[in-house]
Amino acid sequence: PQYHIPNRTLSLIASHSYCRSYKPFNRRVATQPRMDNPRKLPISMTMKFDTDITIVGGGLNGPILAIALERAGITTTVIDALTTKVRKNAAFDGRSYAVALTSQRLLKNIGLWDALSDDAQPMLEIKVTDGRAGEGPSPFFMHFDHVEIEDGPMGYLVQDRHLRRILLEAMAANPLIKHLEGQTVTNQVVEGAGVTVTLERGKTLTSRSLIGCDGRGSGTATRAGIKRIGWGYGQTALVCAIEHEKPHGGIAHQFFMPTGPLAILPLTGNRSSIVWSESEANATAFNALNDEDYLTMLRPRFGNFLGEISLTGTRYSYPLSLSMTEQLVTDRTALVGDAAHGLHPIAGQGLNAGMRDIAALVQIITEAQNRGEDYGSLAVLKRYEEWRRFDNTALALATDTFNKLFSNNNPFLRLGRDLGMGLINKMPSLRRGFMREAAGLSGDLPDLMR
Repeated sequence: PQYHIPNRTLSLIASHSYCRSYKPFNRRVATQPRMDNPRKLPISMTMKFDTDITIVGGGLNGPILAIALERAGITTTVIDALTTKVRKNAAFDGRSYAVALTSQRLLKNIGLWDALSDDAQPMLEIKVTDGRAGEGPSPFFMHFDHVEIEDGPMGYLVQDRHLRRILLEAMAANPLIKHLEGQTVTNQVVEGAGVTVTLERGKTLTSRSLIGCDGRGSGTATRAGIKRIGWGYGQTALVCAIEHEKPHGGIAHQFFMPTGPLAILPLTGNRSSIVWSESEANATAFNALNDEDYLTMLRPRFGNFLGEISLTGTRYSYPLSLSMTEQLVTDRTALVGDAAHGLHPIAGQGLNAGMRDIAALVQIITEAQNRGEDYGSLAVLKRYEEWRRFDNTALALATDTFNKLFSNNNPFLRLGRDLGMGLINKMPSLRRGFMREAAGLSGDLPDLMR
């Protein structure tokens, strides 16, 4: 859904409860031996739980969370609105994700990466330029090379079809994970030391906690009374895949234009994924074109540096907006990924932000469990919120600001941003800082991302 808030800017986010109450996260909050919230055994023993944790959402974040929790011996039930047959479509469609280095570590630490690595394209360099369609890029640019951070590639491009297949297979092979496909939640009620959800067919499930991984229109958040804040950008993302004549060399490109950025993301072979942000009017017109005319509009923006290009797979589009919840948790309920924060794709950090949520939440829950605490209680879940809320808000501010700064044709802003990119590119320490941020290496990393 689009969220329109007239006469407001992202400073509203910076001033709301996420930032007003922010205190730098102290790791001792999650690891101290003191049991400030011990599990109330009489209550827990009288309640019957169908599963330890109920996860609503079977896309990417929900299954990854379930697989990560299994390693701590925690049983989960993943409620998926779609069926496995729909999810497990093996046809190439070009949809892909930029998986940051730390997100790749998470996938490796929970046993998924080995099955995925052969189909993942390392992202060795990133080139950022500014310009207009048909005119070529500005002489000022930013160039990031992975050799400068000495940790390996800055990330990997992973196709949606490969990642979903591996997640589905991992859940099916795991006795601690139950996958309820083709079902939706209609109600949720917190009762004592548990939370009960009702499915559309009338079945109920009771668990110690409920995790919403159900996207921007999260029903979990709505039923928990968690409010959202956000607005539309007046832009639409056009997504497709192309084949090109020349090899890409593992280089990702971000070309900023007045109507929105064009991201060219390297896939395996001589193929790349395109995320092309345009004004809503332009996007509507381009979407109505046949493939050849669509390519005619893309070519001046893409350029000829990879030789001849052709479309492969399916074309997609979706409206761009910012959507954030005012809270990450309530009693027995937590939100992860897009259910908590839907970002502009300008930096390709949406899935990576969700994986950071997962890694932090799993660590909070497992440490609480090891101390004998009730990990579904509000006191424990608040630790997750304190860990993640500032990082999520800062990322939302950054993506929103970058989009507003670059998606315009103001000559003074254009001069300023071009000079700024040129300056950053000439300062190794500042350039490496941007690279470490893109690779997810900055900040307080959860153990699963180390």
